[in-house]
Amino acid sequence: MDNILDIGKKVLKTEAEAIFALIERLGSNFEQAVEIIYESKGRVVVTGMGKSGLVGKKIAATLASTGTPAFFLHSAEAGHGDLGMVTSNDVIIAISNSGETEEIVGLIPFLKRFNLCLISITGNPNSTLSKAADVSLDVSVKEEACPFGIVPTASTTATMAIGDALAVALLVKKGLKEEDFAFFHPGGSIGKKLLITVKDLMHRGEAIPKVSLGTPMSKAVIEMSSKRLGHAIVLDDDGRVAGIITDGDVRRGLEKWAGRLFELTAEEVMSENPKTVSEDELAAKALSIMENHSITALIVSDTGGRVIGIIHLHDVLKQGIA
Repeated sequence: MDNILDIGKKVLKTEAEAIFALIERLGSNFEQAVEIIYESKGRVVVTGMGKSGLVGKKIAATLASTGTPAFFLHSAEAGHGDLGMVTSNDVIIAISNSGETEEIVGLIPFLKRFNLCLISITGNPNSTLSKAADVSLDVSVKEEACPFGIVPTASTTATMAIGDALAVALLVKKGLKEEDFAFFHPGGSIGKKLLITVKDLMHRGEAIPKVSLGTPMSKAVIEMSSKRLGHAIVLDDDGRVAGIITDGDVRRGLEKWAGRLFELTAEEVMSENPKTVSEDELAAKALSIMENHSITALIVSDTGGRVIGIIHLHDVLKQGIA
């Protein structure tokens, strides 16, 4: 019996080679397919059966999530009424490794009758589906990854890869930006990372722990404790940020000065040049700054150095931003 690890490596090698082979075959037909979808006034309707259908669902989902309206249509159900979902402005992407799948070939007369644009993704360039298509993308593979050469493995991987290539090419051609992409993912971590700003999460007004340079440490600790953020922002005489006192500063102060800590002023204990962030910055960026500097809070200041808020590590993590 072959070594299990060797089998796994062979499968990955076979599928990787299948994708690399696509690079050499990618040409004007791919450009034409992208142009057809880009110019379309309707949606992309992806159809397929079996494993091809499952890959088709993923391709449709990827297209939709990157700004190209798309949905999956089961080829068998299409012939029993679901073709009513298709409009004359839509583009069809039909997936069949053999290019002879009965349910898909049976749809060709309908697609031709209504002059729908057909893009085929097939492993057989000489198949009925390929010849009927306006553009055919060849995803044929040298071999499947299974020992029998029949289980869809390398072929489905190649098909999924070509679908990703279409989606990304369209995304770039449409000039989508990160903020545009976020609007298609408002409920997930992607949307949160690209939509939620520091302003949305920061503590403001009376919730900001603030003391002056001359504030006794006894009162500074009370301010830190009452605001429950483990920090106190130290302001100079003009109300600008001069430093910050953290729980860590208090602990170190107790070790250094013992009982004398509470006889000192905030200025004598604070850490100077604290990290700050703009209220318009993404919360994900604020998290990155905190992680890079091993701190748990950032002062939110305006362009004049005046405090308008404070954002804590926990505020960001509670939103599922990581």
